[in-house]
Amino acid sequence: MTRVTRREFVKATMMLAAGAGVPGRGLLRATAHGMSAATEPEGEWRNKQSEMRYRKLGRTGFMISEIVCGGDPISPTNNRHVELAIDLGLNYLDTAPAYGDGQSEMGYSAVIEGAKRDRVFLNTKVSPFVRSHVEAYRNIFSGLSREEQARILREASEVLERRRVTLPNYLGYYYTGQFQQAEQSAIAEVMERKYAEKIERRETYVDTIIRSIEASLKRLQTDHVDLMMCPHGAASPAEVRIPEIYEAFETLRRQGKVRFLGVSAHTDPASVLKAAMDTGVYSVAMVAYNVVNRAYLEPVIEEAHRKSFGVIAMKAAQAVFEADRSAKPIPERAALLNHSIPGDMGLHAKAYRFALNNPHISAVISNMVNDQQVKENLPVVHARASVA
Repeated sequence: MTRVTRREFVKATMMLAAGAGVPGRGLLRATAHGMSAATEPEGEWRNKQSEMRYRKLGRTGFMISEIVCGGDPISPTNNRHVELAIDLGLNYLDTAPAYGDGQSEMGYSAVIEGAKRDRVFLNTKVSPFVRSHVEAYRNIFSGLSREEQARILREASEVLERRRVTLPNYLGYYYTGQFQQAEQSAIAEVMERKYAEKIERRETYVDTIIRSIEASLKRLQTDHVDLMMCPHGAASPAEVRIPEIYEAFETLRRQGKVRFLGVSAHTDPASVLKAAMDTGVYSVAMVAYNVVNRAYLEPVIEEAHRKSFGVIAMKAAQAVFEADRSAKPIPERAALLNHSIPGDMGLHAKAYRFALNNPHISAVISNMVNDQQVKENLPVVHARASVA
């Protein structure tokens, strides 16, 4: 029997995902979400309220509130404001096991218990995935010769330059260590070309995903999530082309534990979004999109809209402030936002309005921590759109 190399397997997988050589849609496209742009479903509604505006999340058909709830500040002791947001029409909750080491998911569990689960679309992420991926290659890297290490580092640097990740307005600098994460992912991407078969792939990828989702479901006290984002914080387009992601997703989908596959990306969001679209398996991406990086993102976001691929904007407000959730604005970025969205609204509200002014965005995420922020942020959906 002829041995099929992993490179050949990946190529065949991607061809199937794209429908190459297959009549109609590709195999993975059909099994992942059962539809293409040509068969986009009618909208699926939850918790529709007159106080809120809604947009369709691509081919998922989910009619989601234009403001969605970020999970980073949520915990068992800080979650009651989410109920107010839901009463005002918000219907999409975002979370991840990395948020408070599971505290966010546990905080949401009280909000969605019982019949209240059906009021919202629920998304969680596979937070351990990138770490597992990068560490697998780091372990191989440490045993290589200095010459080989130097070659890999040189090629990784070229990758980052080519994709413009070194440009401050594209990178964004949303948190400490962001560029270092981009470097690690680029190193893994370069090594994947030569050393992929040296990794224990099922343990590194499939088992990591399934364990993460099953643990998340326990913390959330629900039997399924509507959307699984993997990777959580992809920093390279290569990270959405790993076929074991599709295998794990399909297993979980058939078990009724997840419905659709998505990805989130702070770093190199344009490349990650484009790569996710091209797989034919992903249906949604949550990407950093704001007044600072708009030139890099908007052509790809427009393409996503044409292909009925859902896009949620994140880091809309953080881009205007110093890193690590600082409350200190960056003067030139604040001025840029004020020029784009004139008027008396605060910077956070203007940032959300900027994102929503793009008709190809499905929603913008907001990390709200109390009732006051809910009352301030949700009315942004009714604010007059700027033409700047």
